[in-house]
Amino acid sequence: KWNQYIAMTSDRIKVLFVCMGNICRSPTAEGVCRALVQQEASELELEIDSAGTHAYHTGEPPDARAQLAAQRRGYELTGAARFVEDEDFESFDYILAMDERNYRDLMARCPVPNQSRLRLFMQYSSKPMMLSVPDPYYGGPNGFEQVLDLIEDASRGLLKELRRAARRRAAG
Repeated sequence: KWNQYIAMTSDRIKVLFVCMGNICRSPTAEGVCRALVQQEASELELEIDSAGTHAYHTGEPPDARAQLAAQRRGYELTGAARFVEDEDFESFDYILAMDERNYRDLMARCPVPNQSRLRLFMQYSSKPMMLSVPDPYYGGPNGFEQVLDLIEDASRGLLKELRRAARRRAAG
């Protein structure tokens, strides 16, 4: 059983959601994805985290407005904001930027061999023309609801991709 456990943890797929300050969009994506995995894809062995391309809010909890909007839909946003570390580019399989600016910031820092791990999160959406999850920080409460709508949709698309990736890993 111990050897089986080691094999399972080495097959864990690691996903990092990234926005600018890591208090609105990326912790929302982390919380929604965690809940959807539990509800709809419990067979997946995932490690999910979030981070920011800027260190403005390091150590702070998710934005209270984001937490409230998420709670209304049954999601819990936890943790503290952190900055994307250099080792994240090596340790995460999927590094998903919430918008094009954060994608460019990540590409500028990411070592070339790991750049294939970087993607726009919205590429998993059923709305292919939408490239970015808009930043709700300076807007009203409807912005946080829109963010949740987009993240729920893209998370379901991401789970489909992660199931395919898990099957490929299992096949060797």
